[in-house]
Amino acid sequence: MTAVENRVAELGETIPTVAAPAANYIPWNKTGKLILTSGQLPFLDGKLVATGLLGKDVDTKTGQLAARHCALNVLGVLKAACDGDLDRIARIVKITVFVAAAPDFHEAHIVANGASDMLVAAFGDNGRHARSAVGMAVLPLNAPVEVEVIAELA
Repeated sequence: MTAVENRVAELGETIPTVAAPAANYIPWNKTGKLILTSGQLPFLDGKLVATGLLGKDVDTKTGQLAARHCALNVLGVLKAACDGDLDRIARIVKITVFVAAAPDFHEAHIVANGASDMLVAAFGDNGRHARSAVGMAVLPLNAPVEVEVIAELA
């Protein structure tokens, strides 16, 4: 196991195998030293950990958990993009967290912490990143959160 995988295991989590795309896209794209991931939903064992809108169907704490699982799925994508060696990631550059939310929900940034905290735990200071947290009307499959990442290779 890589150092990143060990840190994730110490948190009691496992990095999932990247799922096959559900449409006409690829899970990641490399350009130069950058890896850009497609958006990852909060799947755990093939099922969404929650569904619905934050502030209506889903509370903030559950939204953070969903964002955490999105980040774990991102780690699976990055692992596949690095031929199984997450230690090849020099740093996480930027993440975008999409939060499906009721119109009066104002805690997208707090929900996004679930993903940010997981990435920092996995990569240490190299996991600190720029971030956008964006409220959305709806996400695919009625997921409450979706996360995409830009990472830099060593």
